[in-house]
Amino acid sequence: MKIFYTIIRCPLGLLLVGATERGLCAVQFGNSKEHLEKTLRQDHPVAQLQRDEAHLRAWVEALRDYFDGRELAPPRPLDVRATAFQQRVWRELQKIPYGQTRSYSEIAKAIGQPKAARAVARACATNPVAVVVPCHRVIRADGSLGGYGGGIARKRALLSREGALSQRDE
Repeated sequence: MKIFYTIIRCPLGLLLVGATERGLCAVQFGNSKEHLEKTLRQDHPVAQLQRDEAHLRAWVEALRDYFDGRELAPPRPLDVRATAFQQRVWRELQKIPYGQTRSYSEIAKAIGQPKAARAVARACATNPVAVVVPCHRVIRADGSLGGYGGGIARKRALLSREGALSQRDE
């Protein structure tokens, strides 16, 4: 398997974007190119990695548009490996409208497993395609932000950009 990837600057730091011929497989925030590349290698140890922004142009443009304040319009399918549970959670996350949030327990109920809020949180934590599968839109039932793989400051910034936080929350 070959993964084409690039690393771009965005308002929240660096962003690695990676895709196979079948679809997007990685969108991860980071603070250094070296760390992002190392993580991509660890996540895909048998893949041949090739840095190639041209191959990812449509995704990069869509993500840049998102950071310019427009709703993300994904140009291609995803190619992510996941359990059936993770797939159900991630599909449900993609239904959360731009500018809105849902709680982990609301997602658990929506997928028919009302007692699985912790498992939903774990599925969010393992999401390999940040922003595209908007796990940042999932918060705790008490309204607090909870965790985020890209760091809580990035989660707050993403929600703020989307208008999903009240001034009290910021």
